[in-house]
Amino acid sequence: MDPKKKYVCIHGHFYQPPRENAWLETIEVQDSAAPFHDWNERINFECYAPNAAARILNTAGRITAIVNNYERISFNFGPTLLSWLAQNDSETYRAIQVADRAARRRFGGHGSAMAQVYNHLIMPLATEADRRTQVKWGLYDFEYRFSRPAEGIWLAETAVDLVTLENLVDAGVRYTVLAPRQAAAVLPPGGEWTPVPGSIDPRRAYRCELPSGRSIALFFYDGNVSQGVAFEGLLNDGSRFAERIISTLDNDDTVQLAHIATDGESYGHHHTRGEMALAACLDHLDQHEGVTLTNYAEFLELFPPEWSVRIHENSSWSCVHGVERWRGNCGCHTGGEPGWDQRWRGPLRAALDWLRDQIDPFFIAAAGELLLDPWAARDDYIELVLNRGPQRIEDFFQRHALPEKTDKQHRIRVLRLLEMQRHAMLMYTSCGWFFNEVSGLETQQILQYANRAMHLCEVLDGPKLQSSFVALLEATPSNVYANAAEPYHQYVAPTRVGLRGVGAHFAAASLFSAAPEQLELFNYRAEMEHFDRLQAGHQRLAFGRTDIFSHLTASRQRFSFAVLYLGQQNMLGVLSDELPRQRYEAAVEDLRRAFRAPDLGQVIQLMTRYFGDTSFTFWHLFRDEKKKILEEVTSRNLEIIEEDFRNIYNANYQLMLAMQRDQIALPEVFTTALRFVLNRDLVACLRTDEIDLRELERLQHDFLLWKVGLSDPDALSHLAGERIFRELKKITRGALDPTMMQVLVETITRLHGLGIDPNFWKSQNIYVNLLHNRRELTDSASAEWTRAFARLGALLKVELEGWVIIDW
Repeated sequence: MDPKKKYVCIHGHFYQPPRENAWLETIEVQDSAAPFHDWNERINFECYAPNAAARILNTAGRITAIVNNYERISFNFGPTLLSWLAQNDSETYRAIQVADRAARRRFGGHGSAMAQVYNHLIMPLATEADRRTQVKWGLYDFEYRFSRPAEGIWLAETAVDLVTLENLVDAGVRYTVLAPRQAAAVLPPGGEWTPVPGSIDPRRAYRCELPSGRSIALFFYDGNVSQGVAFEGLLNDGSRFAERIISTLDNDDTVQLAHIATDGESYGHHHTRGEMALAACLDHLDQHEGVTLTNYAEFLELFPPEWSVRIHENSSWSCVHGVERWRGNCGCHTGGEPGWDQRWRGPLRAALDWLRDQIDPFFIAAAGELLLDPWAARDDYIELVLNRGPQRIEDFFQRHALPEKTDKQHRIRVLRLLEMQRHAMLMYTSCGWFFNEVSGLETQQILQYANRAMHLCEVLDGPKLQSSFVALLEATPSNVYANAAEPYHQYVAPTRVGLRGVGAHFAAASLFSAAPEQLELFNYRAEMEHFDRLQAGHQRLAFGRTDIFSHLTASRQRFSFAVLYLGQQNMLGVLSDELPRQRYEAAVEDLRRAFRAPDLGQVIQLMTRYFGDTSFTFWHLFRDEKKKILEEVTSRNLEIIEEDFRNIYNANYQLMLAMQRDQIALPEVFTTALRFVLNRDLVACLRTDEIDLRELERLQHDFLLWKVGLSDPDALSHLAGERIFRELKKITRGALDPTMMQVLVETITRLHGLGIDPNFWKSQNIYVNLLHNRRELTDSASAEWTRAFARLGALLKVELEGWVIIDW
């Protein structure tokens, strides 16, 4: 095959549904993702980060190269996912950006990243205004992150109709990617229109003529190979994966493109080590003499479409019935119990459509009093979603506000109106209909966005919509509950929180914060006018006067509070937004005297007398705040328990030795004390500033002597891996000191002796960079350093010879 005629492109659609609490703009702890905080964190660990540093192994299972897969594939990332990555894993986020720049150098100036319609709603089911905004937000977000205009855009679920394609062309998009069954008919050069019998030939680009007289390029991915990646085990062998793709090409002189598209999560999350199979596949393709890797934009420039195509309107890649999966009981689902159905999908969409049809007229009327063009302002609101800096806000209002409507209160109202619209689009995120049951996490998430939109509408003195909306949910069936309103009341309604609720959380957090005057909580900030905290043993009393400020809407409210902590999870707080300064000062003096008396009964009476009887307790807090307080309480209790166990350990050590020598079974309390103390000592050793090899040697000896196991091997593997990584970073910043290298080698050896297999992923990455950056220096390094360096590489399972290093 002629590599100038045969091309290969692998596309990954990387996306996670937004999971943020609609009021806090952050993801709260998700127990089902354990041991990770939430599913974004878990999938990033399994997929997104590993694809930025994928391993290529030799036959001995040792690493011969670490490569950034994103450099050699076509990909799109959901904007809401990229936003999370930017905040939570900036290294992987930068690696994705760097990969696009490297792809431009590799693929004739064309980056491999594609944009995506903003929050993954089904475009054919959206209003004209929402379609336009989704495209503009997706393209603006892309350019903000990748510093170039997008050439292509990914449609959520590849759901398409001609109107959507017109929207793409309006925005300057050159191409998109569809499933092969979405093609209805083709027109070859000089030929006639021919119906497509099920699946189109995917090996070329097609031109789709639009009603407006314009056209857009369409690529239809190879469905068979894509299915093989997702469901048939192609990721078990990278070379087999590559050959399967190549086998779709004809051995002739025609220009052909072999290309596939799958969920990017296949490469590591759905299929363990899938990123390594992808890396091996790309390596195989790179070295193959008969094919050339490319991306869609480069191929389109080299070979503009000669064939035309007509599409099936209202079709998608994951529903054989078109777009019915997102509005009807079509039979497409992901499992569930026998007898379940999805009759809830239609009524749910009808309920959200009703809500949108109430919100939009209110938005037009209310925003029309403040803005030159409400819809144009909404289209540009993405600028503030991405960056709410003071100058950006100023520029936004200079462009969009009526000249006489630019004061602070008018701006707050505009920002609330735009936030209402943002959530009214988020509530259409496709994942809410994709699965089996209306009470599922994804559906409750979109209902939370609906709840937030209704709440903002109420705050803005708009129509009160919740009771009517709940009535529509009562008419929506469920496979688990009587109707969809039940899980809404149980899981969604309690998440609603205003500035008062946020104030309560700040008050509780101030009990334990080291710097309560500078507290930031999610997307809110507290600006303390006065604060004090008293402590008597485990009991604490905090009181303050603070402004709670929202970063999103610039709204603020002043509160006075008092909160009493009685130990364990027992806490009582009161909050008032009407307490005058003079009365607050009187409350502070009286509370100080009562707490120091001590008279906790009087403290509680005074709190109610001054601040009112609207109180909050520990159980009213956000989940992450509850978790934080419980962890602090648990930590203090463990310190007490540890002292008791350590006394047993120290006082009976010689007795236990004698019993073991005579093969007398130790009492359970002794073995419990041994296990607890040794594991606590091991964790402490791994957290010290300097590695103590003697302590590691002692622990290794005692663990073997007493034959007690590790309390949490996975957690210790992670902790040890992080410690090795930190030590290796010290080496990269310092001189070629053989002692540091030898200590690290000995540490890893001791950890293995303890039965700990550290997670070396981050250390392997930094070792590669160290090797790359110090290659010239190693010639002048001491033999002692070189031996230790080679030994470290062996422990990290890295092959020193034959490196192909890609510096990301």
